[in-house]
Amino acid sequence: MTINFMSKMLIPTRKESPSDSDTISHSLLIKGGYISQLLSGVYTYLPIGLRIKNKIINIIREEMNNMGCNEILMPALQPLEYWEKSKRSKAFGDIIFSILDRKKRKLILGPTHEEVVTKLFADTVNSYKQMPIIFYQIQTKFRDEARPRGGLIRVREFTMKDAYSFDIDDQALEISYEKMSTAYQKIFSRCGVPVVKIEADSGAIGGKGSQEFIYLTTSGEDNVILCDCGYAANEEKATMSIEKNKEEVQLDKEKINTKNITDIDQLSIFFKLPKNKFLKSVFYIAHDKEDKLIPIVASIRGDLEINETKLSNFLKVSNLRKMNEKEIKNYNIIAGYAGPYQLNKDIISIADESLVNADNLIGGSNELNYHLKNVNFIRDWEANFTTDLALVTSGSSCINCNKKLNSKKGIELGHIFKLGKLYSEIFNIKITNPDPSKSIPVMGCYGIGIDRILASVAENGSSNNSLTWPITISPFHVHVINIGKKEESKTMEIENSLKKISDLGIEILIDDRDETVGKKFADADLIGIPLRILFSKRNLDKNKFEIVDTTNQESSFFDIKDFEKIVIRLINNLKNKYEVEVIKN
Repeated sequence: MTINFMSKMLIPTRKESPSDSDTISHSLLIKGGYISQLLSGVYTYLPIGLRIKNKIINIIREEMNNMGCNEILMPALQPLEYWEKSKRSKAFGDIIFSILDRKKRKLILGPTHEEVVTKLFADTVNSYKQMPIIFYQIQTKFRDEARPRGGLIRVREFTMKDAYSFDIDDQALEISYEKMSTAYQKIFSRCGVPVVKIEADSGAIGGKGSQEFIYLTTSGEDNVILCDCGYAANEEKATMSIEKNKEEVQLDKEKINTKNITDIDQLSIFFKLPKNKFLKSVFYIAHDKEDKLIPIVASIRGDLEINETKLSNFLKVSNLRKMNEKEIKNYNIIAGYAGPYQLNKDIISIADESLVNADNLIGGSNELNYHLKNVNFIRDWEANFTTDLALVTSGSSCINCNKKLNSKKGIELGHIFKLGKLYSEIFNIKITNPDPSKSIPVMGCYGIGIDRILASVAENGSSNNSLTWPITISPFHVHVINIGKKEESKTMEIENSLKKISDLGIEILIDDRDETVGKKFADADLIGIPLRILFSKRNLDKNKFEIVDTTNQESSFFDIKDFEKIVIRLINNLKNKYEVEVIKN
């Protein structure tokens, strides 16, 4: 194993944080010389950053290979017609990088590879005897994010491990899915980043269900709903227990003059009633599967908010947005006084489940300056559909135990999906069965953001102006710093000891620069190697050396004669935390 010297490495540390840094990891990774920004959302990995990234990749590759997965490498360039066939070009929208080749054929830079891997499977697998099979790759992806942020957290060019399983039926898919879930837990544990597994929305990937692995941090961009009982879901997927209004005798409708009173807060004061006694209707426009514009009215109890992801998913629409003033006028909707009844017949009506047993509500009359009192679902109006539309927030009641839910921020590091037959049906994939019949394989897909893992480990190991990396992915195992003047006799002895432990696979970085002690220590804090060895004339005169365990900031002194034994023991102690192979002398 080569010993590395800082005087010969590019580690451009700096004192100042970048002006656009909005997370701790972004600031420290730039200051520590791990990455360099080329343009918004696009970064160069510098030597120590690349060493960490490669170690994360190696851990992922080991766990995928342990599962018997087949590593492949698919093209980044993909034909747009594949995406048009799956209709995902519209679902992804402007996030896709698209180009024309010299023959004017439309291509995209792949943000993900479901279509391509399905085509690959069709070309290479034709019998149940070849299944189950899982392909995986570690490859660069491209997404034209409108607002890159957080350094490596949301970028436009990134590295992802994406895997795709093909099974003969749903029962077999469940086995592949659970194996991958277990492998993910091992990967995150070995990388030293704590995660929670949560129920998630499948988004533009699609499928029958999915789960995310989230690192909880205040600098995250995802809202995660959690309960002490173990319930966990992202905000887009979460459900809650809704306290029902007390059953009442349904009263006759009344039209009440509410001139200049249009929102729930004002109405609650005017009628001297809580918000759960009101009916709230929100009007939307969306695109259906044929890309036609469809008008929608979504209604919910006044104390709740509409989860637009749930609404989009239920109706299977895309590009959902609220109606603009012109559209409201075209559909004869009276803004501020509209309700879900007596509307244009083209408007699709969908009601939240909270309205089913809510009696005598107050809602818009569809007449300027008037609201209706004692409005009742079914008796006074009906919807085309009824489903759960409610947005779950901190303080909502848990669907499982009724305790209050908490909302926390987090970073999505991994996402696993049960795709079912979604893509195999689109591309008409069939395999032969033991009998002469043929069947459509079921799929799963599994992604991990490698850059995000690195950023999250940095967030997790940050303290003030320093980093500490887990031994499993640290750029080096040991950081050696000489303090004061060298003594040739002692220097030779130290160099021999360092060479011996290097030959055992211990990775060593030596700060041999002509810099002040303060500069060396400041840079060491940013570089974040878990074991720091300090040699000073005073200690060497006593045949001693100092080791600092930066994971807990404990400093200890040992005899030079025990150098090799002590270093190996301390590194093995650190490795034991991650249940990885120790170093043997």
